[in-house]
Amino acid sequence: MCAGCAGIASPFACAECGSEEHLYGRYRCARCFLRERLALLLTDLSTGEVRQRLQPLFDVMVNSDRPQTTIWWLRKKPGVGADLLGQMARGEVAISHDTFRVLPQDQARGYLRHLLAAAGVLEPYDAFLERMGPWLDDFLATVPDHHRELLRRYAHWHVLRGMQRAAAERRLTSSVAHAGRRRIRVAEMVLAFFDQHGVTAATATQAVLDAYIAAHGSKLSPEYGFISWLRRTRVNTTIRIPTQPARGEPTITVADDHRWKVVDRLLHDSTIKRYTRIAGLFMLLFAQPLSRIVAMRSSQVSRIDDTVHVTFRAVAVPMPAPLDALIDEHLADRGMSLHGSRDTGWLFPGGSPGRHLNTESIRAQLVEIGMKPYEGRKAALFQLAADVPAPVLGELIGISNNNAAEWARLAARDWRNYIADRAR
Repeated sequence: MCAGCAGIASPFACAECGSEEHLYGRYRCARCFLRERLALLLTDLSTGEVRQRLQPLFDVMVNSDRPQTTIWWLRKKPGVGADLLGQMARGEVAISHDTFRVLPQDQARGYLRHLLAAAGVLEPYDAFLERMGPWLDDFLATVPDHHRELLRRYAHWHVLRGMQRAAAERRLTSSVAHAGRRRIRVAEMVLAFFDQHGVTAATATQAVLDAYIAAHGSKLSPEYGFISWLRRTRVNTTIRIPTQPARGEPTITVADDHRWKVVDRLLHDSTIKRYTRIAGLFMLLFAQPLSRIVAMRSSQVSRIDDTVHVTFRAVAVPMPAPLDALIDEHLADRGMSLHGSRDTGWLFPGGSPGRHLNTESIRAQLVEIGMKPYEGRKAALFQLAADVPAPVLGELIGISNNNAAEWARLAARDWRNYIADRAR
């Protein structure tokens, strides 16, 4: 037991606050040391107090769960983190997104910017969208002059608008951003091919486009988007890529007994990280994709009649034991009790402030125990479609009614009589 519970004076208690937690050095705890260092770093010399604009950041950093980590971060690259914060506190550098836009785009400055946005000092922003602007400028500087304006229009009015919609719907991930950059690079490949054949985007014929298709195989998704945009904007209405053949029915490669074996391990194997266990169970029991799981909010978890519920789409779904206990433990460890407190907003907060966990953090661990997420989700969808009426399934797990109906057809279940059966 601790010294306080034993009724004696602790030789390890912090000389300032009396806490025995986060010991740092001989007489002080890490939190008190951090408070002193931050007060010196963030003080406005004109007032002698912490700069008012940075007070939320001061509070967040001092009250962090691991003050030792914050001290280490301040010491790791003082020329980037601590010095820049000090300049902001002294008024030498503006506290704004514009400051970061003109600075080198590296990991350390990106982390500080995330931290300021998460603390409410800066307005919320999406890092993937922010990075697209500088990347696009650098890329366009490498292309021929006569391609530049068309590619810029395509990037701004098609690719970036798609990314903005994805950001508004909270589905803008690194994969979506990479796909956006690939679309722009592929558009330049198409234009370069046109140059080789003595035509432009406006004068290209179907024969030239067919030659490109023959040279680049059957996977033409980025090209399809670019050619469709050329037609839609009337740059060239005479060319088209043939409609891609519909994909065949999905194949289920994970046996049901193997899926349940992995479910059992995730439920009971404490050597696997808890967030991986919960995410894996959401995938294998409720057919949730990893990209949606990592972006879940803590507000999607609730307690109804002493039972933990999770809302994947619109309906709160009760969690079976012992998954409910795992979720409770996860929330408690993260300081996100169902009644509030230190809630970061994300159910699975990531390493960067204000950002959720990366899918790769979970995917690699699931693959290591023998479950590929994409294949596991298809197996879960197959079983759910056989057990749950399609209209209900779509509402419960967040897929379209058409998608649910397709999976029901694949599972050889006909729910056309569902309404009549339910009425009886």
